[in-house]
Amino acid sequence: MSSFSWTTREVDSVAVAMKRFGRPRRVGLIVAALLAALPLRAWAIGQTRYVETAASANSFPLVQGQATASLLVDAADWPGVVRAARDLQADVARVTGLTPPLLTSVAASARNVIIIGTVGRSPVIDRLVKERTIDVSAIAGKWESFLLQTVSDPLPGVAQAVVIAGSDKRGTIYGIYDLSEQIGVSPWYWWQDVVPDRKDALFIRAGRYQSGEPSVKFRGIFLNDEDPNLTRWVRATFGERPSPADPKATIANYDRRFYARIFEVLLRLKGNYLWPAMWNNAFAEDDPENARLADEYGIVMGTSHQEPMLRAQKEWDWHLQQANGNWNYARHPEVLDRFWREGIRQRKDFESIFTIGLRGQNDTAMVNGFAESMALLEKIVASQRKMLTDEINPDITKVPQVWALYKEVQNYYEAGLRVPDDVTLLWAEDNWGNVRRLPTAEERTRPGGAGVYYHFDYHGGPRSYQWVNTNPIAKIWDQMSLAKQYGADRIWIVNVGHFKAYALPTEYFLDLAWNTNRWTNANINEYTRLWAEREFGAGHAAEIADIVAKYTKYNGRRKPELLEPGTYSLVNHREWERVVEEFDAIEAKAEALAAVMPEHKRDAFYQLVLFPTKASANLNRMYYAAARNALYASQGRASTNDMAQLTRELFKADTDLMTYFNKVLAGGKWDHFQDQAHIGYTSWRDPPENSLVAIKLSQLTVPMEPLLGVAVDGSATAWPGAAGDPTLPELDSISQQRTYIDVFNRSQTAFPFTVATSVPWIRVSETAGTVTRDRRLWVTVDWDRAPSGKNRGVVTINGAGSQVKVNVDTFKPADVTRASLDGAVPAAAVFFESQGIVSIEAEHASNASLGFFSRWERVEDYGRTLSGLRAFEPSGAPRRVPMIDARIDYRMYLTTPGAVTARLVLGPTLNFVPGRALQVAVSFDDEAPQILTIVPEKYDAQNGNRDWEESVRNNARTVTSTHTLANGGVHTFRVWMVDPGVVLQKIVVETSASKRATTYLGPPESYRSYRGK
Repeated sequence: MSSFSWTTREVDSVAVAMKRFGRPRRVGLIVAALLAALPLRAWAIGQTRYVETAASANSFPLVQGQATASLLVDAADWPGVVRAARDLQADVARVTGLTPPLLTSVAASARNVIIIGTVGRSPVIDRLVKERTIDVSAIAGKWESFLLQTVSDPLPGVAQAVVIAGSDKRGTIYGIYDLSEQIGVSPWYWWQDVVPDRKDALFIRAGRYQSGEPSVKFRGIFLNDEDPNLTRWVRATFGERPSPADPKATIANYDRRFYARIFEVLLRLKGNYLWPAMWNNAFAEDDPENARLADEYGIVMGTSHQEPMLRAQKEWDWHLQQANGNWNYARHPEVLDRFWREGIRQRKDFESIFTIGLRGQNDTAMVNGFAESMALLEKIVASQRKMLTDEINPDITKVPQVWALYKEVQNYYEAGLRVPDDVTLLWAEDNWGNVRRLPTAEERTRPGGAGVYYHFDYHGGPRSYQWVNTNPIAKIWDQMSLAKQYGADRIWIVNVGHFKAYALPTEYFLDLAWNTNRWTNANINEYTRLWAEREFGAGHAAEIADIVAKYTKYNGRRKPELLEPGTYSLVNHREWERVVEEFDAIEAKAEALAAVMPEHKRDAFYQLVLFPTKASANLNRMYYAAARNALYASQGRASTNDMAQLTRELFKADTDLMTYFNKVLAGGKWDHFQDQAHIGYTSWRDPPENSLVAIKLSQLTVPMEPLLGVAVDGSATAWPGAAGDPTLPELDSISQQRTYIDVFNRSQTAFPFTVATSVPWIRVSETAGTVTRDRRLWVTVDWDRAPSGKNRGVVTINGAGSQVKVNVDTFKPADVTRASLDGAVPAAAVFFESQGIVSIEAEHASNASLGFFSRWERVEDYGRTLSGLRAFEPSGAPRRVPMIDARIDYRMYLTTPGAVTARLVLGPTLNFVPGRALQVAVSFDDEAPQILTIVPEKYDAQNGNRDWEESVRNNARTVTSTHTLANGGVHTFRVWMVDPGVVLQKIVVETSASKRATTYLGPPESYRSYRGK
């Protein structure tokens, strides 16, 4: 829980909730929900605000009138600190138009000074400590910590000062950039063109502010999957150089100019670790200054799971492959040993983490046989560690090393491959954001610790996703907070692909790594609002945050590269329509905000908000049009061809959006950042370019003579011509739904139609009209006039010489009304069965009970529809016998007794606790709980496992149970915690086999009584 104070009113609201819901043991879920709604006090992103634009008591004037305070950083401090101080100087100028003097000696000091320095490195800071002007005991000796403090008369001639003191080089740099962010400079000022608002005055509040140590020691990004966007942009922006392998060819020039931009933004985000671009480049060889500059900036360098010992694969390809073939320690150990030792000598004076081990080049096996591969790996690691001992430190435990347990390497570890205790174990998730394995209690005692390799994009199966942001931060919190809880907190590194598309999730990932206690399951949307406020101001921050959260969530439930015309249902619950309506709504809001956005904010708004929203909405509209083209062709609609043409037009609109981003936005600064193909996938491989080849569009030859067509809600069939009579889904007096009939033209000639009902209590939105293409008629019931029980009426449609009769089935139960349902279970929601279905969003529980160790936590905005409830227990808690603990209750009114099926829609969480399956239990009423296995023990979460492939495509898992209920009426469905990490999103109870239940997102939530009135 983040630290914030509660008002008396807020405390009272919690007390009222506890009184309403009974014993404290039964209100864990309710209290958690209330905490999520409590407002936080004024924060920047993650820290107290200490910069203001008006003076307050004893505040320090950074800028006042035309005067600025001076910046003082001793020349003896770290070069990276001096460089960051120059950034602060430029940042003040960006905000105010005034450039403060930058001093490098006390003798040149001024009256108002910001004194910057590192404890033990800066003579001026050490002097202030010695004279007891400042107390650094709270940060001294700590990792990457800093304090910012106002002081009076710190030095001769200096009346007021603000001291930024860091415990080490990066601690000081973070303190500098923290102030930059507070005055209004976004970390993304260059990468996303976030221009700060102009301010005429800046004051630093009197007091002391402190930050650090970070929750995770090494926090970084991996520039992987960088082609085409990033590589082509680098080539266009920074030029190209001859390929070392072929002087006639060229490669993108990933030189010091590019990496300086990466280093700076990473430090501004309080990151410290980088795996560089590697597809066709080599960090140390691309520019001999790259490695030295990284160390000067303060960036810890590493290399990917595929590239051990700080040597890039391309260094081998360019210089050694022709003579040796692919690297293979079994064939040429002496060549690889020499290759690695050369790299160590080149980089030994720089701060680095050495990736050890070795995978066969391009993921190929080096030797045949599982045991043989394990033995070879152990031999390789022994050789690598001998080199590190020889070249860097005789005490190998003082040399930072990481072993990435990626894909098959984890299998070796599980089979008994031993990793030295001083080496950090880097657990890889499944490339789709689901952690595969976390440390055991024994592993948490290893001095090397553990970490997680995560993905925001991925080039691989079952489908590459590399275009726009599809990473809801609720999912990031869910998985990475588990990593922290289970001790994987030495290294967090995330694959950011083309980088620019992932600004928000990258910043959230690094902020969460900086302070996992500050960001919780209850303030996920608060984070996005604060982010939007920093970038675009407070006036529209809530609206912008809502847009960004929603487009990300909508993309997360089905990644754009996985979309196809059949993804969502066209005939059940208007699912495709509702998906497009949701996108249309946020696109309209984004367009409206773009129109009123100040000129200096428009480029940033386009990149961060409008483009991803508009492009994602357009893509979904395109697939929706293609879906209608296929359905309409089967129904013989004249508008079939219109939908084919609309699909093509929307494809062109996509092309136009990409062209604008590349060629027009910010004067063409970001050309090539929208080169990534995202339409036309048929396998995991990227299509060479966007195309409609994978969508088979239909064209119909439409007759001239008028022809009537009728289709109904819930059916893909069309009349006249189909067997049987069309029948609408049953309408009931509790849910009071509306349904529809489509009247359409099967010809080129318009014709009139009429509508009649067999009973007066059936209402149709139109009774006559002309059909040119398609008309939708809405059907409702006047429930005050409708008879009790089950009844049938008929809607008759006449047109073009044909007649279609549509059955309308209704149900008005005699024993329950909306009013009586409200009182069926006092102060608790009761859901009503309709059309054989009860659909419930997880957070709308009737009741919750805590377990001895465990509880269910609401995860704000998690998943595909509303939110999620996550099963929580302390790490290391014993598994319970009979393995059932905390419980959530859902009450529902069923009109159909007998056999029922319950489906739980869950997050795609894996069984991350070794030796355990991932399970949950369910029951109806007082029956014994059924234990359901979500993920079995020893599950293989990678390509080739069809179950895993389906779960990541859907970003969800589903488990089912069957039950028999003797009677109708109110029943209680219970979900019991068995294993931690399970996230419940939705419950669907079916009292009969119903096609209405077969939709991608599940049926919309059923009518429920008592909504917290």
